[in-house]
Amino acid sequence: MKSLSYLNKYFLKYKWRFLLGILFILGSNFFKVQIPVYTGGKFDGLDELAGKTDEYIFNEALSIGLGYVLLALASGIFLFATRQTIIIMSRLIEYDLKNEIYQHYQRLDYDFRTRQSTGDLLNRISEDVTYTRMYLGPAMMYSISLFTLFVFAIIEMVSINPMLTLYVLIPLPVMSFLIYKVSSKMNAYSRIVQGEQSKMSTLVQEFFSGIRVVKAYGGQKRVKEQFDQSADSYLEKNMKLVVVNALFLPTIFVLIGLSTLLVIYLGGLFYFQDFNWVQQGILLENDAFLKGDIIAFIIFVNMLTWPFASIGWVTSMVQRASASQERINEFLDVEPTVVNTNSEPFSFEGKIEFKNVSYTYPGSDEPAIKNLSFTLKAGDTFGIVGRTGSGKSTILKLLTRQVDPTEGEIFIDGKSLKEINLDAFRAEIGIVPQDVFLFSETIADNLRFGSLKEVDQSKLEEVTKKAYVYHNIEDFPKKFETLLGERGVNLSGGQKQRLSIARALIRDPKLLILDDCLSAVDTKTEEIILGNLEAENIKTSVVVSHRISSIRNANYIINIDHGTKTEEGTHEELIALNGAYAEMYRKQLEDQSEDSAQNEV
Repeated sequence: MKSLSYLNKYFLKYKWRFLLGILFILGSNFFKVQIPVYTGGKFDGLDELAGKTDEYIFNEALSIGLGYVLLALASGIFLFATRQTIIIMSRLIEYDLKNEIYQHYQRLDYDFRTRQSTGDLLNRISEDVTYTRMYLGPAMMYSISLFTLFVFAIIEMVSINPMLTLYVLIPLPVMSFLIYKVSSKMNAYSRIVQGEQSKMSTLVQEFFSGIRVVKAYGGQKRVKEQFDQSADSYLEKNMKLVVVNALFLPTIFVLIGLSTLLVIYLGGLFYFQDFNWVQQGILLENDAFLKGDIIAFIIFVNMLTWPFASIGWVTSMVQRASASQERINEFLDVEPTVVNTNSEPFSFEGKIEFKNVSYTYPGSDEPAIKNLSFTLKAGDTFGIVGRTGSGKSTILKLLTRQVDPTEGEIFIDGKSLKEINLDAFRAEIGIVPQDVFLFSETIADNLRFGSLKEVDQSKLEEVTKKAYVYHNIEDFPKKFETLLGERGVNLSGGQKQRLSIARALIRDPKLLILDDCLSAVDTKTEEIILGNLEAENIKTSVVVSHRISSIRNANYIINIDHGTKTEEGTHEELIALNGAYAEMYRKQLEDQSEDSAQNEV
């Protein structure tokens, strides 16, 4: 229960709902235990109907039935009110807890996301929270209801016959223990089945997402075999669960029947014994065990059956909730390494400075960036070039403060990046990542996602023209209202990159970051887009690319190799150095010449 104590703050938040729910449980169970008492008493009065007229008997039966209905109705109304308080309270806490998890996830930084799988995070916010809610709602409600109903029922049963009460309750704890064992087996198999279902779902998701690759390689047969194997495993484990599940109700019914037989047998003995003692004048008639008492005890036994059976179920729910909440607590206890400590307004003026910056990824021995220094003035276009894995993207993570340097300092407009308002700084950045991500929404919605304010149609057209994708959008039947498939699957690589550029431009950024985002477009399109971007009123631009053509017009270029700055200067200065940059440029010119020659042929 230690992990579940985290939820106490939510109980405190919804304390009035919870306390009102307990009051409604008391009301429901009070009227519920009056039903067998009322029924038993009326049964004993049936002997008095002998010799009465049909009309009298009918009116008496109608009166008895009406009384029974009123008691059941009163109990039902309070039960409805109970569910409207405690169960709704659990749903509200579920809502709050999911929001807390989601908000905490947004606070966490790049380091955490590299260590955690998306599937595990989704499981914590869905399955784990669901199990926790079962503790907050049904488990809590049934526990309180069991206790109060047991107290009310025992008081009434003892007042009728203490000895019979003791005998008929003997099977109920046994039933609770057996139900607990059966429930534990069911939960164990349920977790195995859920695991198999998760594997099968993951398999299907991958096959659906990669269907083009599957068909291109003719892998349908292999895919089918893998799916069949997963489905067979799921079926096998599910059938074991079915067998255990089949023991649940029979166990309950057998023990209910045993308690009922004890009531009838022992109740009959008590009745005939007391009847003889009344005849002999040993016992007063008012103190005797009556036939109606047997009826009342049978109803009491059946009334207590489900609450006792629910002990095992509730215990199992609490165990699963405890395990789930422990996983949730582990997640909520993680603190981000990058924290925004300043809430003051901030306006980016355009100057960026790296001073002896180094960064090593967690778990790595080699630094990704080594002792890097450079200065950008407002209005500069900064080009970063280098081979794959040289550390180009790491510079951008440091600049946007997804990670903090292990050594050195980064300054924005003369202030340490760690000291400025990070949220305000990021609000002025337009970034086009290397791995373009588009949502399964319309083109217009994907573009508007980049803006912090309302965007009209003219603005959408303006930015898409600058990104040289407007003509492609116009070719779609629904134009800007075209619904994109998962991750923009119905667009080409170049179209996705250009849409991503338009999404960055729509927020009128003061700092534009392009992370190798023109790799899927031809050189002609690249020139048009870069020419349009030069005309933009952007204070500072950072362009990362492995293509020299994307950065050749930059004011300042650095060549990165194994995290170290090997060359720096303008395009012309770097060519004059005749080093790695110049060699890369000549090689790319040769490749372009060969491609042009092949196209002419």
